[in-house]
Amino acid sequence: MTKYKLEYIWLDGYKPVPNLRGKTQIKEFADFPTLDQLPLWGFDGSSTLQAEGHSSDCVLKPVAHFPDPARANGVLVMCEVMMPDGVTPHPSNSRATILDDQDAWFGFEQEYFFYKDGRPLGFPEHGFPAPQGPYYTGVGYKNVGDIARKLTEEHLDLCLAAGINHEGINAEVAKGQWEFQIFGKGSRTAADQMWIARYLLMRLTEKYGIDIEWHCKPLGDTDWNGSGMHCNFSTKFMREVGGKEYFEALMAQFDKNLMDHIAVYGPDNDKRLTGKHETAPWNKFSYGVADRGASIRVPHSFVNNGYRGYLEDRRPNSQGDPYQIASQILKTISEVPTEAFKKAAA
Repeated sequence: MTKYKLEYIWLDGYKPVPNLRGKTQIKEFADFPTLDQLPLWGFDGSSTLQAEGHSSDCVLKPVAHFPDPARANGVLVMCEVMMPDGVTPHPSNSRATILDDQDAWFGFEQEYFFYKDGRPLGFPEHGFPAPQGPYYTGVGYKNVGDIARKLTEEHLDLCLAAGINHEGINAEVAKGQWEFQIFGKGSRTAADQMWIARYLLMRLTEKYGIDIEWHCKPLGDTDWNGSGMHCNFSTKFMREVGGKEYFEALMAQFDKNLMDHIAVYGPDNDKRLTGKHETAPWNKFSYGVADRGASIRVPHSFVNNGYRGYLEDRRPNSQGDPYQIASQILKTISEVPTEAFKKAAA
């Protein structure tokens, strides 16, 4: 038997953005445990805005697990928060009731800033560095400094070793801003992996004395880009049948559901989605081929393949909850009947 360090990870009750929480318990197993072997575990919900002090018990229910490459015999355990009965989802549990489809594929592009001493990494104590331009996918000390790449590379290795489907990294448009990408099949799978990837990055920064700033527009109304979490998505129908008429019907439904999407695409998005800095206005839906100033960017490959493939919703921001984002996208897609388009494609 081996003693395993089980790091139970969950989202707390803070609004509008939940925080990641984690605590460790030790359990013995003959081999790396299966998900079914991981027990429910209680915690003090009164300290996480998920219960009152006079009735503070909440329950963690394991829903996904990964090897923890930073710890010997470690396990990262993504959990849902349940009520004391261990069965009823807690009101803060945004995962339990989302739409899911294993044939729906999601790719999240998570942007963020490294922060140190209350400002983006590489910013001077007063004023600003040289304007945006050389930092996106930049190379060299002048552009990316001497810590950021080391940290992002280590995070990449941790994710891959944990079995997370990490797709890549790059320095972003603003100084001190970076991005990583996560791909998954099914909304829960993709979102679970994004939350664990966020957790690994935040835990890693403890070693470097650097913070992550997830806010979508930390530098306010300046000539510096904000941070998004663009969501690339496709369904089996979009990949295999598609067609221009279906695409246009889908875009009409996204337009109709504009405010439903904005409601779950992250707080303060009006500060980021201004029509500047590669964004579309938050209150106006648009789409365009290769257009990074549109709500939805349509790749050339999508059009060239007979309007089949994936689309990129550029509106979700860096603080958005991937569970809710993926679920809302699936909801809008589900409201466009496919039968007529199947017949037209036959």
